[in-house]
Amino acid sequence: MSIRAHVGLLFATIATAAAATPDTVAPKPAAIVVDGVPAIPRSLVAATQPYLESRNAGFLGWNPADRSMLIKTRFGNTNQLHTVRAPGAMRAQISFESEPVLTGALAPGRGDVLVFQEDVGGAEFYQLFRLDQGRATLITDGKSRNWFGSWSPDGRYIGYSSTRRNGTDSDLYIMDPRDPKTDHMVAQLSGGGWNIADFSESGEKALVLNRMSVNRADVYELDVASGKLTQLNKGKPASFSDIHYGPENSVWLISDAGSDFARLGVLDRVTGAFVARTNEPKWDVSDFALAPDGSFVVYAINEAGVSRVRILDLKTGAVRPVTGLPSGVIPYAIGSAIEVAPWGAIGLSMASAKVPGDAFSIDPNTLAVTRWTNSETGGLDPSQNVEPTLVEIKSFDGEWISGFLYRPDPKKFPGKRPLIIDIHGGPEGQTRPDWIGGFNYLLNELGIALFEPNVRGSTGYGNRFVNLDNGPFRREDSVKDIGAFLAALRRDPTLDPARFAVNGLSYGGYMCYATATHYSSQLKGANCYVAISNFVTFLQNTQSYRRDLRRVEYGDERDPVQRKKLEEISPLTSADKIKVPLLVATGGNDPRVPASEAMQMIKAVRANGGTAWHVLAENEGHVYHKKENEDYYFWVSMLFWKEMLLGEKPN
Repeated sequence: MSIRAHVGLLFATIATAAAATPDTVAPKPAAIVVDGVPAIPRSLVAATQPYLESRNAGFLGWNPADRSMLIKTRFGNTNQLHTVRAPGAMRAQISFESEPVLTGALAPGRGDVLVFQEDVGGAEFYQLFRLDQGRATLITDGKSRNWFGSWSPDGRYIGYSSTRRNGTDSDLYIMDPRDPKTDHMVAQLSGGGWNIADFSESGEKALVLNRMSVNRADVYELDVASGKLTQLNKGKPASFSDIHYGPENSVWLISDAGSDFARLGVLDRVTGAFVARTNEPKWDVSDFALAPDGSFVVYAINEAGVSRVRILDLKTGAVRPVTGLPSGVIPYAIGSAIEVAPWGAIGLSMASAKVPGDAFSIDPNTLAVTRWTNSETGGLDPSQNVEPTLVEIKSFDGEWISGFLYRPDPKKFPGKRPLIIDIHGGPEGQTRPDWIGGFNYLLNELGIALFEPNVRGSTGYGNRFVNLDNGPFRREDSVKDIGAFLAALRRDPTLDPARFAVNGLSYGGYMCYATATHYSSQLKGANCYVAISNFVTFLQNTQSYRRDLRRVEYGDERDPVQRKKLEEISPLTSADKIKVPLLVATGGNDPRVPASEAMQMIKAVRANGGTAWHVLAENEGHVYHKKENEDYYFWVSMLFWKEMLLGEKPN
């Protein structure tokens, strides 16, 4: 039964204004179902259009055959693969899928085969494909969840993980993508966090990571022929990520072992101890890449949200900062966000308030930075965008917390301005001074300020901080952090405390609901996107391959004591305390936070006499990725904020 049929009477009141006034109302995408949402005026579409036409270029790797870059960007409805032959050259599209491509990787050394990863309808049952002259050939089973791991150094085969055996556990597989019949399991495992990260130079060994939580992972070496796994790390549990073979068969990785912050270093093969090779006094190392000749390593630190790139000479130990990049963020990437080409060039992407996300290269000798792409911003001048101010305060218990405040131009918008508090997901995520896309419309055209907080449990501020919200008994401390921010922002002379609202995505959507239950009297509205409404039903219904990982963070609903607390702190339990209008958006195929989480909250709020607008995209999963759906939800959001914060009701 389809989601449309399943929700039954809930969608009996679909807006029909579009049919009545076709010349003034924007058409709704076929996969979008709305309930309680006013029709979208074409005037709003026209006003916002430039803000929705920006694109970004995500660096994916180098092509050793012709020294071009592989990137992903969007010219149609979804992100697709493109090549760029030289700085400033045309972005030549090479994949033409209807679904968004998540990532792609060229065979090293040869560049003759490209493997990419995508799902259908946002369900996250990812498949691997071989790309041949624009034609995609499925090389995995088409049903289970598959995750690309690594190419072998000679470009002969790939390693990846798959849940095909039972739908839950991620086993390890190896395949020559030129001949899918070579596909075979090399290790049968228990748990959903396993994958192959890198192959040794000979291809006889592989590094394997088993990620159990944001705080814990284990590192193994796989004998490819026998399937035998040998654990490499020893000692206290710690976080390990981005593992790679280095010179002389060394194992390089990022870890917080022995430190509050994540450092770059190596694993001692004898003792299993982590030996740091970077000594940043504060902040996490977020990304790194080794030069193929072993001469240097390039790495980035996350300094209060800003990416700072360094080059470490492995012979002398000298560290040189790269200063020519935009002051912004290296966007999250599947696999390595930085790659060093065989000829030494360093490739990566950067985004900031004034750069929508573009590909750059760095000369490791001169440190000269070259911009390879100049992504469009809808005809708008990105240099005019507002840059945020870092706000730091003490929370209810004295813990320091921070966030980024974007203020509209006071000359254009004098007086106290309304504010939206936009809470990130994760919860092991972090708001950083990135490109904010359509949110620039709020600032530049509506005069609405934006605050993006990093409450306790956010990454980027050390291991202690990320663990402060773990489990059901400390979960609401992060909600109290929002209460502390509300109190502090109410004292800001540029903001109007009578016009505050909250916005949030995924875990931030839970925070959105929770803020609306605890602080409704201080808000005008709440826009909660793919949000958890009840922790117990969420844990029961999220996909099995990720359930144990989420139990580590939120609590175990199978334990009676924890279950009782999870029910108590769930926003659904306190839905009667929500006194502000809600906008709820969800994906019909969401494997993480099922659409049922939205349905039960909407039902409860309306039963209490409350207002709830609802947007459902039947062909999307966890967050919308098809442009037509993204745009429509954006228009609904702008309509919602104009009514709730500016008092402009739609006609």
